[in-house]
Amino acid sequence: MTADGSAPRGRDAVAELRSHISTGNARPVLHEIRAALEALLATGTETIIDLGAIPFAAGDERLLDSVLGPGEVVATIRALGETRVQETGIAGVWRVDHFDEDGETLSRFVEITFMPEILRTQRADAEQALDTLAARLARPDAPTH
Repeated sequence: MTADGSAPRGRDAVAELRSHISTGNARPVLHEIRAALEALLATGTETIIDLGAIPFAAGDERLLDSVLGPGEVVATIRALGETRVQETGIAGVWRVDHFDEDGETLSRFVEITFMPEILRTQRADAEQALDTLAARLARPDAPTH
């Protein structure tokens, strides 16, 4: 149903129908996530599940999102398209979705980790940042308070 209570039409109707089609792979993925979260807590082992590498339909996505729920943290990275990183309602379980410049999905992952790698500052970036900060502070007009 649409917001006004009418039945969806055209592309919306097709999208609604597809959102219920499932391959049956969501439940095995959810069990894999549970085992990976246990491993993360026991040994610190991080796991990445590539949802694009397995048959996974819109209905599977719907079930996965329903069970995991939304979390508190969302980050968007804009570089050669957009990457959206979202914590799920299960701490330590993250959705990482990469899109091209036209907004088409390139890849979809579930990462079981304390912090997704894409959000960590790279050493080379931090080294450059230190040089930038030092240069800014060396300027005679740099704020002192």
